[in-house]
Amino acid sequence: MIVSDRLYRILHDNMEMTETFKSGFVALIGRPNVGKSTILNAILERKIAITTDRQQTTRNRILGIKTLEHGQIIFVDTPGIHNPHHALGEAMVRTAQEVIRDVDSVVFVTDAEVPAAEDQAVFEMLSGITKPVFFVLNKADKKSPSEITRILNEYSGLFSFAALLSVSGLKNKGTGFIVERLMQALPDGPKYYDDDMITDQYERFMAAEIVREKIIKNTSEEVPHAAAVEVLEWKQKKNGLVVIRCVIYVERDGQKGIIIGKNGEKLKKIGRQARIDIEKLIGAKVFLELRVKVKKDWRDDKKMLQTLGY
Repeated sequence: MIVSDRLYRILHDNMEMTETFKSGFVALIGRPNVGKSTILNAILERKIAITTDRQQTTRNRILGIKTLEHGQIIFVDTPGIHNPHHALGEAMVRTAQEVIRDVDSVVFVTDAEVPAAEDQAVFEMLSGITKPVFFVLNKADKKSPSEITRILNEYSGLFSFAALLSVSGLKNKGTGFIVERLMQALPDGPKYYDDDMITDQYERFMAAEIVREKIIKNTSEEVPHAAAVEVLEWKQKKNGLVVIRCVIYVERDGQKGIIIGKNGEKLKKIGRQARIDIEKLIGAKVFLELRVKVKKDWRDDKKMLQTLGY
């Protein structure tokens, strides 16, 4: 369940519910690479989910918390819904399915010119649910007003959406309307998280995701999908320096060579870019050590997937 036992106890034992405060959980779903994470980062006005132009960037359930004066929306960014080809893909799709069952509302994101065949899998997941589903056309800045109207009309005939919106997550245009409509639909409820919390993810997870983002942006072909990152050590020294040691898992020797690069230059570049972002995240100087290890076919190794948190 999305609401943990700890939150359940807080809700029923320690929280005072008021009629004027609204709260609830909202799933962001859609095909891979439609901009769900970009929209979430824009709404929160801070980057908590990695974003690239590659498909299947998001692998885990990412929680983003938007706290307003009279409400709190807990967004659940899910992996892109696709036809899986390995155990990792199956786990990603299963995560999205489980989230849809648990939340109060759903935001279905697409960037399609017309309803795409891949969207059918999303509609199948939504079949039979009674909770509000909001349709969001992302990357609307690349389309004319007439095109936007046509696309919204086509999707409106496929499902009974609570509302249809067009936004640009990258330019943060129209995302405020998503928040407004969700606040109208959410039930009265408690404040699940403190005002200063924007995610439930630990810094170790965020650091691993940042390293993976830099791998994706600096490599091509099969390497981004075959790479995973695990933080092996996180130690803060007396002088404030944070020492982070990570291992990058790939499935083939060739992939390892690509990530390391000639004379180790590619790995150094990945590490340098990741270190800068991690320092911004934790507000401290960082020594980042990266090693690359081959773990053959790890995406179909269920024990390995559990170790990595998938």
